[in-house]
Amino acid sequence: MKMWVDADACPKVIKEILYRAAQRVKVPLTLVANHPLQVPRSPLIRSLQVPGGFDVADNYLVQHCEASDLVVTADIPLAAELVAKGIVAINPRGEQYTPENIRQRLAMRDFMQQMRDIGQASGGPPPLDSSDRQAFANTLDRLLAKRLR
Repeated sequence: MKMWVDADACPKVIKEILYRAAQRVKVPLTLVANHPLQVPRSPLIRSLQVPGGFDVADNYLVQHCEASDLVVTADIPLAAELVAKGIVAINPRGEQYTPENIRQRLAMRDFMQQMRDIGQASGGPPPLDSSDRQAFANTLDRLLAKRLR
């Protein structure tokens, strides 16, 4: 098992939770981004810079992740591709993407994009708060415990 992060937009506090988890359970963690990242010195943690461009990091993750892996991403189309491959994916708020919920999430994402395009909605989700961080940590711990049995 490996952990991967779609790191371009992943909040720092979530990365810090992942760093600690990787060290605690001895699972490799790779952060994929199209810009350089600073990560703790550890044989378990690495950053991988992919070339800039639309969906380059996403494509890398889809191509290199395996069914036993866990991916952290807020990118719903990426999550849909991962779930279709049988890969566990969660967002930084600790919500797991599943075959049962991914279609609804894609539809809502597309609807909100249409609303933004016509000026009826703006912005994105609210910033993470302490309950979101706790939900992420709890979901991560639960999934790691299940995967590492």
